[in-house]
Amino acid sequence: MTQGRLYYNSGMIDLTIPGAGTAQISHLVLDVNGTIAIDGTLLEGMPRAIASLQNRLDVHLITADTHDRQDQIDHILGMKAVRLQPGDEAVQKAAFIRQLGGSSCAAIGQGANDALMLAEAWLGIAVLSPEGLCADALASARIIMPDIFSAFSLLENPQRIVSTLRK
Repeated sequence: MTQGRLYYNSGMIDLTIPGAGTAQISHLVLDVNGTIAIDGTLLEGMPRAIASLQNRLDVHLITADTHDRQDQIDHILGMKAVRLQPGDEAVQKAAFIRQLGGSSCAAIGQGANDALMLAEAWLGIAVLSPEGLCADALASARIIMPDIFSAFSLLENPQRIVSTLRK
């Protein structure tokens, strides 16, 4: 039986997944509202969780700023989110992933406007949130997780990714 390989390499997660190929993940793109924040407020523990991931990956936030609170979220996290223009948010999110290089991206989301982003990223992770999980996002993801913190745990323990995706 072939075992998967992985290792951290200066801000990158290298994966070899039997039957599914290899990946070098260096970017994590996070939808904001519905994924790391609910009703415009960050989930408790989110700053610490994101800071931990920044030791492994280049973390990006992307948002339509539905609740007009992104400036506060940016301040709390010490980051600057990419703000989408009104209209075609799903297309803009997918274009952002392509700009980074989809084969080096993990993306996490749960809404209808996240589906194309999840499909474009090498590792699209859909999460169930208090806002729900859109069926289109569910169908576009490679992995489904019960919540955002479980999704972060995958990236902190990437052997779980290998175990989930190997064929």
